[in-house]
Amino acid sequence: MAISIRATFKRRFIAGLFVSIPAIITILIIGWFFRFVDGLLEPVYFRILGYHTPGLGFISAIILVFVVGIISTNVFGKKIIRFLENIFLRIPVFKGFYTAVKHLVDAFSPENKTDSFKKFVIIEYPRQGAFAFGFLTKESIVKAALSGNESHLRAVYVPTNNLYLGEIVLVSDEDVFYTDIPIDDGIKIILSGGIATPNRISEARE
Repeated sequence: MAISIRATFKRRFIAGLFVSIPAIITILIIGWFFRFVDGLLEPVYFRILGYHTPGLGFISAIILVFVVGIISTNVFGKKIIRFLENIFLRIPVFKGFYTAVKHLVDAFSPENKTDSFKKFVIIEYPRQGAFAFGFLTKESIVKAALSGNESHLRAVYVPTNNLYLGEIVLVSDEDVFYTDIPIDDGIKIILSGGIATPNRISEARE
């Protein structure tokens, strides 16, 4: 009887643990994000008001981002942003980081109208017999200096650390398997460490 109660308790506890862990981790991440964003502007309000007001910096940050979004969607606002970007691009060290991050973020943006990062694919990488998920980014033409022969290669971005860090792999078109997985689901697969991978993956229909 005691063994049965112990086994039942252990089974229920483990079940509760697996249900609780995702919720706890999510709450911790949201809490960290809230404190981080709130900490950016809260010291400014402390200097003005003379006392701490938790949450005021976070709300201000949301309003600020919203205002930037409004400005960036009209003609005059776009000119201002383009002017500021030109200033940033003249800073040697800042230029490299800003350009790379902007291109990557723009690629995943819903406003992206290009074909980059619009297809979730599978390639044989990093060795024969091993396969990796990736995002198709661009087609490049490589021309041999001596023979003059041209090869059409596909640039595939393979995330190696969450989503924004990875490898750029050039492969021939016949070595790319175009999946039927939407780009949003592909991002979920990467962020979940493969847990969200569907049981069956079919080839995409053009």
